[in-house]
Amino acid sequence: MYKAFGALALCGLLSACYKTTPSLPAPASAADIAFQKQLQEQLLDAKPGSVIEIPAGTYKFTSGLQLRADGVTIRGAGMDKTVLSFKPQVTGPEGLLVYGNNFTIEGLTIEDSKGDGLKINDGDHITIRSVKVQWTGGSKVTNGAYGIYPVKTKNVLIEHCVAIAASDAGIYVGQSQNVVVRNSRAEANVAGIEIENTINADVYDNVATRNTGGILVFNMPNLQQPGHSTRVFRNKVIENNLGNFAAKGTAVASVPAGSGVVINSNSKVEIFDNDISNNQTANVIISSYHSTGYFTEKGVAKDYDPYPKAIYVYGNRFKGGGDAPDGLDLKALKVAMYGLSGHLPDVLWDGYADNALAKNGVMPAEARICVQDGVEVLNADGPNKYKNPKADSAPHRCQLAKLPPVTIPQLSSQS
Repeated sequence: MYKAFGALALCGLLSACYKTTPSLPAPASAADIAFQKQLQEQLLDAKPGSVIEIPAGTYKFTSGLQLRADGVTIRGAGMDKTVLSFKPQVTGPEGLLVYGNNFTIEGLTIEDSKGDGLKINDGDHITIRSVKVQWTGGSKVTNGAYGIYPVKTKNVLIEHCVAIAASDAGIYVGQSQNVVVRNSRAEANVAGIEIENTINADVYDNVATRNTGGILVFNMPNLQQPGHSTRVFRNKVIENNLGNFAAKGTAVASVPAGSGVVINSNSKVEIFDNDISNNQTANVIISSYHSTGYFTEKGVAKDYDPYPKAIYVYGNRFKGGGDAPDGLDLKALKVAMYGLSGHLPDVLWDGYADNALAKNGVMPAEARICVQDGVEVLNADGPNKYKNPKADSAPHRCQLAKLPPVTIPQLSSQS
Protein backbone atom coordinates (compact mmCIF):
# COMPACT_ATOMS: atom_id res chain seq x y z
CA MET A 1 0.00 0.00 0.00
CA TYR A 2 1.20 3.48 0.01
CA LYS A 3 1.92 6.88 1.32
CA ALA A 4 -0.02 8.75 -1.32
CA PHE A 5 1.78 11.59 -3.05
CA GLY A 6 4.46 11.73 -0.34
CA ALA A 7 1.91 13.65 1.67
CA LEU A 8 0.69 11.51 4.42
CA ALA A 9 3.07 11.90 7.32
CA LEU A 10 0.10 11.87 9.64
CA CYS A 11 -1.11 8.51 8.35
CA GLY A 12 2.07 6.76 9.38
CA LEU A 13 1.51 8.00 12.90
CA LEU A 14 -2.11 6.97 13.17
CA SER A 15 -1.35 3.46 14.30
CA ALA A 16 0.05 4.88 17.54
CA CYS A 17 -3.47 6.03 18.35
CA TYR A 18 -4.74 2.47 18.19
CA LYS A 19 -2.36 0.70 20.54
CA THR A 20 -4.22 -1.36 23.07
CA THR A 21 -3.33 -3.34 26.14
CA PRO A 22 -3.62 -7.05 25.32
CA SER A 23 -6.39 -8.79 27.22
CA LEU A 24 -6.36 -12.34 28.46
CA PRO A 25 -8.06 -14.77 26.06
CA ALA A 26 -11.56 -15.89 26.92
CA PRO A 27 -11.54 -19.40 28.33
CA ALA A 28 -12.66 -22.41 26.31
CA SER A 29 -14.93 -24.88 28.07
CA ALA A 30 -14.44 -28.64 28.19
CA ALA A 31 -17.15 -28.95 25.52
CA ASP A 32 -15.27 -26.45 23.31
CA ILE A 33 -12.02 -28.38 23.70
CA ALA A 34 -13.76 -31.64 22.86
CA PHE A 35 -15.35 -30.12 19.75
CA GLN A 36 -12.03 -28.59 18.69
CA LYS A 37 -10.39 -32.01 18.87
CA GLN A 38 -13.22 -33.58 16.89
CA LEU A 39 -13.07 -30.94 14.15
CA GLN A 40 -9.28 -31.12 13.92
CA GLU A 41 -9.54 -34.87 13.43
CA GLN A 42 -12.17 -34.41 10.70
CA LEU A 43 -9.91 -31.98 8.89
CA LEU A 44 -6.92 -34.29 9.28
CA ASP A 45 -8.86 -37.30 7.94
CA ALA A 46 -10.59 -35.43 5.10
CA LYS A 47 -10.40 -36.92 1.61
CA PRO A 48 -11.69 -35.81 -1.81
CA GLY A 49 -15.46 -35.62 -1.57
CA SER A 50 -15.55 -35.09 2.20
CA VAL A 51 -18.23 -32.71 3.49
CA ILE A 52 -17.56 -31.46 7.00
CA GLU A 53 -20.79 -30.16 8.54
CA ILE A 54 -20.54 -27.79 11.51
CA PRO A 55 -23.85 -27.45 13.35
CA ALA A 56 -25.32 -24.19 14.58
CA GLY A 57 -23.64 -22.87 17.68
CA THR A 58 -20.67 -20.85 18.87
CA TYR A 59 -17.47 -22.86 19.26
CA LYS A 60 -14.31 -21.56 20.93
CA PHE A 61 -10.85 -22.63 19.79
CA THR A 62 -7.49 -22.38 21.51
CA SER A 63 -5.48 -23.15 18.36
CA GLY A 64 -5.74 -22.51 14.65
CA LEU A 65 -7.21 -25.10 12.29
CA GLN A 66 -5.60 -26.56 9.16
CA LEU A 67 -6.86 -28.50 6.15
CA ARG A 68 -4.48 -30.12 3.68
CA ALA A 69 -6.62 -32.06 1.23
CA ASP A 70 -8.32 -31.61 -2.14
CA GLY A 71 -12.03 -31.74 -2.86
CA VAL A 72 -13.29 -30.84 0.63
CA THR A 73 -16.36 -28.81 1.60
CA ILE A 74 -16.72 -27.16 5.02
CA ARG A 75 -20.34 -26.16 5.62
CA GLY A 76 -21.91 -24.37 8.56
CA ALA A 77 -25.59 -23.97 9.36
CA GLY A 78 -25.55 -20.32 8.25
CA MET A 79 -23.34 -17.25 8.48
CA ASP A 80 -24.91 -16.08 11.73
CA LYS A 81 -25.71 -19.54 13.09
CA THR A 82 -22.33 -21.29 13.06
CA VAL A 83 -19.62 -19.19 14.72
CA LEU A 84 -16.01 -20.30 15.11
CA SER A 85 -14.54 -18.03 17.76
CA PHE A 86 -10.76 -17.84 18.11
CA LYS A 87 -10.81 -15.40 20.97
CA PRO A 88 -9.10 -17.97 23.26
CA GLN A 89 -6.49 -18.80 20.57
CA VAL A 90 -2.94 -19.19 21.86
CA THR A 91 -1.29 -21.18 19.03
CA GLY A 92 -1.35 -20.99 15.26
CA PRO A 93 -1.17 -17.79 13.20
CA GLU A 94 -4.51 -18.17 11.37
CA GLY A 95 -8.04 -19.10 12.21
CA LEU A 96 -8.33 -21.58 9.34
CA LEU A 97 -5.47 -22.31 6.93
CA VAL A 98 -6.25 -24.33 3.81
CA TYR A 99 -3.98 -26.01 1.27
CA GLY A 100 -6.13 -27.72 -1.32
CA ASN A 101 -7.87 -27.63 -4.68
CA ASN A 102 -11.62 -27.81 -5.30
CA PHE A 103 -12.30 -26.37 -1.86
CA THR A 104 -15.61 -24.87 -0.72
CA ILE A 105 -16.41 -23.15 2.55
CA GLU A 106 -19.84 -21.73 3.24
CA GLY A 107 -22.36 -20.71 5.84
CA LEU A 108 -20.31 -19.75 8.89
CA THR A 109 -18.48 -17.00 10.76
CA ILE A 110 -14.82 -16.92 11.78
CA GLU A 111 -14.07 -14.31 14.40
CA ASP A 112 -11.29 -12.90 16.55
CA SER A 113 -8.45 -14.99 15.14
CA LYS A 114 -4.95 -14.20 16.34
CA GLY A 115 -3.79 -13.60 12.77
CA ASP A 116 -5.55 -13.92 9.41
CA GLY A 117 -9.10 -15.22 9.59
CA LEU A 118 -9.37 -17.54 6.56
CA LYS A 119 -6.24 -18.11 4.47
CA ILE A 120 -6.21 -20.31 1.38
CA ASN A 121 -2.81 -20.95 -0.16
CA ASP A 122 -1.95 -22.38 -3.59
CA GLY A 123 -5.38 -23.76 -4.47
CA ASP A 124 -7.37 -24.06 -7.71
CA HIS A 125 -11.17 -23.86 -7.89
CA ILE A 126 -11.86 -22.10 -4.57
CA THR A 127 -15.38 -21.11 -3.48
CA ILE A 128 -15.98 -18.93 -0.42
CA ARG A 129 -19.70 -18.33 0.05
CA SER A 130 -21.69 -16.74 2.86
CA VAL A 131 -18.67 -16.53 5.13
CA LYS A 132 -18.15 -13.72 7.63
CA VAL A 133 -14.74 -12.93 9.10
CA GLN A 134 -14.67 -10.31 11.80
CA TRP A 135 -12.93 -8.97 14.88
CA THR A 136 -15.59 -8.17 17.40
CA GLY A 137 -13.65 -5.63 19.45
CA GLY A 138 -13.70 -2.98 16.70
CA SER A 139 -11.00 -1.66 14.39
CA LYS A 140 -7.73 -2.20 16.27
CA VAL A 141 -4.09 -2.61 15.34
CA THR A 142 -4.03 -5.88 17.30
CA ASN A 143 -6.54 -7.50 14.95
CA GLY A 144 -5.43 -10.01 12.32
CA ALA A 145 -4.14 -8.57 9.05
CA TYR A 146 -6.47 -10.26 6.54
CA GLY A 147 -10.02 -11.47 6.82
CA ILE A 148 -10.71 -13.56 3.71
CA TYR A 149 -7.33 -14.23 2.12
CA PRO A 150 -6.82 -16.47 -0.93
CA VAL A 151 -3.26 -16.13 -2.21
CA LYS A 152 -1.49 -17.79 -5.17
CA THR A 153 -4.81 -19.30 -6.18
CA LYS A 154 -6.76 -19.83 -9.41
CA ASN A 155 -10.46 -19.78 -10.26
CA VAL A 156 -11.70 -18.10 -7.09
CA LEU A 157 -15.30 -17.17 -6.27
CA ILE A 158 -16.02 -15.03 -3.20
CA GLU A 159 -19.71 -14.22 -2.85
CA HIS A 160 -22.19 -13.13 -0.18
CA CYS A 161 -19.35 -12.68 2.30
CA VAL A 162 -18.69 -10.10 5.01
CA ALA A 163 -15.34 -8.84 6.35
CA ILE A 164 -15.10 -6.52 9.35
CA ALA A 165 -12.17 -4.83 11.14
CA ALA A 166 -9.11 -6.46 9.55
CA SER A 167 -5.96 -4.46 10.27
CA ASP A 168 -4.84 -4.80 6.63
CA ALA A 169 -7.53 -5.92 4.16
CA GLY A 170 -10.96 -7.39 4.79
CA ILE A 171 -11.21 -9.29 1.50
CA TYR A 172 -7.80 -9.71 -0.11
CA VAL A 173 -6.89 -11.70 -3.23
CA GLY A 174 -3.19 -11.76 -4.05
CA GLN A 175 -0.99 -13.24 -6.78
CA SER A 176 -3.95 -15.12 -8.20
CA GLN A 177 -5.67 -15.68 -11.54
CA ASN A 178 -9.32 -15.64 -12.58
CA VAL A 179 -11.16 -14.17 -9.61
CA VAL A 180 -14.72 -13.03 -8.94
CA VAL A 181 -15.62 -11.07 -5.79
CA ARG A 182 -19.31 -10.23 -5.71
CA ASN A 183 -22.31 -9.47 -3.50
CA SER A 184 -20.09 -9.00 -0.45
CA ARG A 185 -19.57 -6.33 2.19
CA ALA A 186 -16.35 -4.94 3.63
CA GLU A 187 -16.59 -2.56 6.56
CA ALA A 188 -14.29 -1.06 9.21
CA ASN A 189 -11.10 -2.53 7.69
CA VAL A 190 -8.00 -0.61 6.66
CA ALA A 191 -8.55 -1.76 3.05
CA GLY A 192 -12.04 -3.03 2.33
CA ILE A 193 -11.47 -5.15 -0.78
CA GLU A 194 -8.02 -5.50 -2.29
CA ILE A 195 -6.93 -7.13 -5.54
CA GLU A 196 -3.13 -7.29 -5.62
CA ASN A 197 -0.80 -8.70 -8.30
CA THR A 198 -3.73 -10.64 -9.70
CA ILE A 199 -4.59 -11.39 -13.33
CA ASN A 200 -8.24 -11.26 -14.45
CA ALA A 201 -10.51 -10.17 -11.62
CA ASP A 202 -14.11 -8.99 -11.57
CA VAL A 203 -15.22 -7.09 -8.46
CA TYR A 204 -18.91 -6.24 -8.59
CA ASP A 205 -22.13 -5.72 -6.63
CA ASN A 206 -20.20 -5.22 -3.39
CA VAL A 207 -20.46 -2.63 -0.63
CA ALA A 208 -17.27 -1.09 0.74
CA THR A 209 -17.95 1.43 3.47
CA ARG A 210 -16.31 2.90 6.59
CA ASN A 211 -12.91 1.48 5.69
CA THR A 212 -9.74 3.56 5.35
CA GLY A 213 -9.75 2.74 1.63
CA GLY A 214 -12.71 1.14 -0.12
CA ILE A 215 -11.54 -0.96 -3.10
CA LEU A 216 -7.83 -1.22 -3.98
CA VAL A 217 -6.23 -2.61 -7.16
CA PHE A 218 -2.48 -2.77 -6.61
CA ASN A 219 0.76 -4.09 -8.02
CA MET A 220 3.56 -4.42 -5.51
CA PRO A 221 7.17 -5.29 -6.39
CA ASN A 222 9.09 -8.54 -5.88
CA LEU A 223 6.09 -10.84 -6.08
CA GLN A 224 5.68 -13.84 -8.37
CA GLN A 225 3.54 -12.06 -10.97
CA PRO A 226 2.38 -8.58 -11.95
CA GLY A 227 -1.35 -8.04 -12.01
CA HIS A 228 -3.54 -6.74 -14.82
CA SER A 229 -7.07 -6.88 -16.21
CA THR A 230 -9.39 -6.01 -13.32
CA ARG A 231 -12.94 -4.73 -13.64
CA VAL A 232 -14.54 -2.87 -10.71
CA PHE A 233 -18.23 -2.28 -11.38
CA ARG A 234 -21.69 -1.92 -9.83
CA ASN A 235 -20.22 -1.45 -6.37
CA LYS A 236 -21.18 1.00 -3.65
CA VAL A 237 -18.00 2.64 -2.34
CA ILE A 238 -19.25 4.99 0.32
CA GLU A 239 -17.70 7.02 3.15
CA ASN A 240 -14.41 5.21 3.49
CA ASN A 241 -13.02 7.71 5.96
CA LEU A 242 -11.88 5.51 8.84
CA GLY A 243 -8.60 6.51 10.46
CA ASN A 244 -5.82 4.14 9.48
CA PHE A 245 -5.25 1.61 12.29
CA ALA A 246 -2.68 -0.65 10.63
CA ALA A 247 0.49 -1.66 12.43
CA LYS A 248 3.22 0.95 12.22
CA GLY A 249 5.80 0.12 9.56
CA THR A 250 3.51 -2.04 7.42
CA ALA A 251 2.81 -1.06 3.85
CA VAL A 252 -0.88 -0.50 4.47
CA ALA A 253 -0.22 1.86 7.37
CA SER A 254 0.02 4.85 5.06
CA VAL A 255 -3.12 4.40 2.98
CA PRO A 256 -4.88 7.75 3.37
CA ALA A 257 -8.20 7.82 5.14
CA GLY A 258 -10.88 8.92 2.71
CA SER A 259 -9.83 6.81 -0.28
CA GLY A 260 -12.63 5.39 -2.42
CA VAL A 261 -11.26 3.29 -5.30
CA VAL A 262 -7.46 3.26 -5.49
CA ILE A 263 -5.35 2.00 -8.40
CA ASN A 264 -1.63 1.80 -7.81
CA SER A 265 0.90 0.64 -10.43
CA ASN A 266 -1.60 -1.67 -12.07
CA SER A 267 -2.67 -1.89 -15.70
CA LYS A 268 -5.80 -2.64 -17.70
CA VAL A 269 -8.23 -1.60 -14.97
CA GLU A 270 -11.82 -0.57 -15.60
CA ILE A 271 -13.90 1.34 -13.05
CA PHE A 272 -17.49 1.71 -14.24
CA ASP A 273 -21.14 1.83 -13.18
CA ASN A 274 -20.23 2.30 -9.49
CA ASP A 275 -21.78 4.56 -6.87
CA ILE A 276 -18.75 6.26 -5.31
CA SER A 277 -19.47 8.94 -2.76
CA ASN A 278 -18.24 10.96 0.19
CA ASN A 279 -14.69 9.60 0.36
CA GLN A 280 -12.97 12.59 1.91
CA THR A 281 -9.54 12.40 0.24
CA ALA A 282 -10.77 11.43 -3.23
CA ASN A 283 -13.37 9.16 -4.73
CA VAL A 284 -10.80 7.69 -7.15
CA ILE A 285 -7.01 7.79 -6.77
CA ILE A 286 -4.64 6.69 -9.55
CA SER A 287 -1.01 6.52 -8.53
CA SER A 288 2.43 5.07 -9.05
CA TYR A 289 4.69 3.17 -6.71
CA HIS A 290 6.91 6.26 -6.80
CA SER A 291 4.30 8.00 -4.66
CA THR A 292 3.98 5.31 -2.07
CA GLY A 293 6.80 6.11 0.30
CA TYR A 294 6.99 2.34 0.84
CA PHE A 295 10.19 0.62 -0.25
CA THR A 296 11.39 -2.90 0.43
CA GLU A 297 14.75 -3.67 1.98
CA LYS A 298 15.60 -5.79 -1.07
CA GLY A 299 14.92 -2.93 -3.44
CA VAL A 300 12.67 -3.21 -6.47
CA ALA A 301 13.18 -5.82 -9.18
CA LYS A 302 14.26 -4.36 -12.53
CA ASP A 303 11.26 -5.82 -14.36
CA TYR A 304 8.74 -4.18 -12.04
CA ASP A 305 6.58 -1.57 -13.77
CA PRO A 306 5.63 1.14 -11.28
CA TYR A 307 3.29 3.09 -13.58
CA PRO A 308 -0.48 2.78 -13.91
CA LYS A 309 -1.41 2.11 -17.52
CA ALA A 310 -4.62 1.57 -19.48
CA ILE A 311 -6.94 2.82 -16.73
CA TYR A 312 -10.53 3.45 -17.85
CA VAL A 313 -13.01 5.31 -15.62
CA TYR A 314 -16.49 5.76 -17.06
CA GLY A 315 -20.19 5.60 -16.28
CA ASN A 316 -19.85 6.07 -12.51
CA ARG A 317 -22.06 8.10 -10.22
CA PHE A 318 -19.95 10.37 -8.03
CA LYS A 319 -21.16 12.39 -5.07
CA GLY A 320 -19.32 14.49 -2.49
CA GLY A 321 -15.81 13.56 -1.41
CA GLY A 322 -12.47 15.34 -1.61
CA ASP A 323 -13.52 17.84 1.06
CA ALA A 324 -11.20 16.75 3.89
CA PRO A 325 -8.13 14.99 2.44
CA ASP A 326 -5.82 13.11 4.76
CA GLY A 327 -2.25 14.40 5.03
CA LEU A 328 -0.76 17.85 5.25
CA ASP A 329 0.35 18.11 1.61
CA LEU A 330 -3.03 17.08 0.23
CA LYS A 331 -4.79 19.46 2.59
CA ALA A 332 -2.52 22.25 1.33
CA LEU A 333 -3.15 21.19 -2.26
CA LYS A 334 -6.90 21.39 -1.78
CA VAL A 335 -6.77 24.83 -0.19
CA ALA A 336 -4.36 26.22 -2.81
CA MET A 337 -6.43 25.06 -5.75
CA TYR A 338 -10.01 24.99 -4.47
CA GLY A 339 -10.09 27.10 -1.32
CA LEU A 340 -11.10 26.29 2.22
CA SER A 341 -14.65 25.35 1.26
CA GLY A 342 -13.75 23.54 -1.97
CA HIS A 343 -12.91 19.92 -2.61
CA LEU A 344 -10.52 17.88 -4.66
CA PRO A 345 -12.01 16.46 -7.88
CA ASP A 346 -13.37 12.95 -8.14
CA VAL A 347 -10.24 11.59 -9.84
CA LEU A 348 -6.85 12.37 -8.31
CA TRP A 349 -3.77 11.30 -10.32
CA ASP A 350 -0.27 11.64 -8.89
CA GLY A 351 1.09 12.60 -12.32
CA TYR A 352 3.71 9.88 -12.70
CA ALA A 353 3.85 8.46 -16.24
CA ASP A 354 6.23 6.16 -18.09
CA ASN A 355 8.12 8.76 -20.11
CA ALA A 356 10.20 6.06 -21.78
CA LEU A 357 7.01 4.85 -23.42
CA ALA A 358 5.59 8.28 -24.27
CA LYS A 359 6.21 10.05 -27.56
CA ASN A 360 6.34 13.83 -27.43
CA GLY A 361 4.89 13.62 -23.95
CA VAL A 362 1.87 11.59 -25.07
CA MET A 363 1.32 7.99 -23.98
CA PRO A 364 0.35 5.41 -26.59
CA ALA A 365 -3.42 5.20 -26.99
CA GLU A 366 -3.64 1.75 -25.46
CA ALA A 367 -1.76 2.81 -22.29
CA ARG A 368 -3.51 6.07 -21.41
CA ILE A 369 -5.54 6.99 -18.36
CA CYS A 370 -9.02 7.65 -19.75
CA VAL A 371 -11.79 9.33 -17.75
CA GLN A 372 -15.20 9.90 -19.33
CA ASP A 373 -18.48 11.70 -18.59
CA GLY A 374 -16.99 15.11 -17.86
CA VAL A 375 -15.41 13.94 -14.61
CA GLU A 376 -12.62 16.27 -13.54
CA VAL A 377 -9.07 14.96 -13.14
CA LEU A 378 -6.40 16.61 -11.02
CA ASN A 379 -2.77 15.95 -11.98
CA ALA A 380 -0.97 16.47 -8.66
CA ASP A 381 2.46 16.77 -10.34
CA GLY A 382 4.19 14.21 -8.14
CA PRO A 383 7.40 14.06 -10.21
CA ASN A 384 8.03 17.74 -9.42
CA LYS A 385 7.17 17.42 -5.75
CA TYR A 386 3.63 18.69 -6.39
CA LYS A 387 4.77 22.21 -7.21
CA ASN A 388 2.59 22.66 -10.29
CA PRO A 389 -0.63 20.67 -9.95
CA LYS A 390 -3.00 21.02 -12.85
CA ALA A 391 -6.73 20.44 -13.22
CA ASP A 392 -6.53 19.40 -16.84
CA SER A 393 -8.97 16.71 -17.89
CA ALA A 394 -8.58 17.11 -21.65
CA PRO A 395 -5.69 14.60 -21.98
CA HIS A 396 -7.90 11.98 -20.34
CA ARG A 397 -10.92 12.32 -22.63
CA CYS A 398 -10.21 9.07 -24.40
CA GLN A 399 -11.55 5.53 -24.67
CA LEU A 400 -10.00 2.11 -24.24
CA ALA A 401 -11.03 -1.31 -25.42
CA LYS A 402 -13.23 -2.89 -22.78
CA LEU A 403 -12.09 -5.96 -20.92
CA PRO A 404 -14.00 -9.24 -21.23
CA PRO A 405 -15.82 -10.74 -18.23
CA VAL A 406 -13.88 -13.15 -16.07
CA THR A 407 -14.90 -16.76 -16.56
CA ILE A 408 -14.43 -19.38 -13.86
CA PRO A 409 -15.90 -22.90 -13.56
CA GLN A 410 -18.10 -21.94 -10.61
CA LEU A 411 -20.02 -19.42 -12.73
CA SER A 412 -20.57 -21.94 -15.52
CA SER A 413 -22.01 -24.42 -13.05
CA GLN A 414 -24.56 -21.86 -11.86
CA SER A 415 -25.94 -21.09 -15.32
